[in-house]
Amino acid sequence: MNAIAEQRPRAATETAAADVDVDAASPLWSADAPEVVRRAIEAAARTAGRPGTVAVMLTDDATIRAMNAQWRGIDKPTNVLSFPAHKSAAAAGSFHLGDIAIAHETVAAESASENKAFADHLAHLAVHGYLHLVGFDHETDAEAARMENLEIRILSGLGIADPYADKPSGD
Repeated sequence: MNAIAEQRPRAATETAAADVDVDAASPLWSADAPEVVRRAIEAAARTAGRPGTVAVMLTDDATIRAMNAQWRGIDKPTNVLSFPAHKSAAAAGSFHLGDIAIAHETVAAESASENKAFADHLAHLAVHGYLHLVGFDHETDAEAARMENLEIRILSGLGIADPYADKPSGD
């Protein structure tokens, strides 16, 4: 059993800072994947301090490849895509933070090649996608360090090891 599934249930007095709607749009996903994603994003929302709703589509490489080509001009699959809500929606009082898509085959291949538990890597990508929705990025070294440190802290709270521990310096 993975660390996320072993988490204690929330007490009735605790509230999640995020309302997470997860759609397993591909049959490749296991039945527990939506709960892994939900718990990870709720933890990220509590830590990052940004309440709101998030929609997550658990999909496959073919679908995410088409999305990546359409929205980023990159014709290949990727592990996670984040689509922040338009700033005018936030100004109008909407609490929808945006949408996240995660591709099963890429997550499976990465977790296998990096010797990580699938659920732990999925949780990391959900946290990573959420942080993009609330304004974090990794375009510069300083931004990357800030985002990675926050991811490490959030994942640690879920009992998940530092996903960057074996990362070569300079990546």
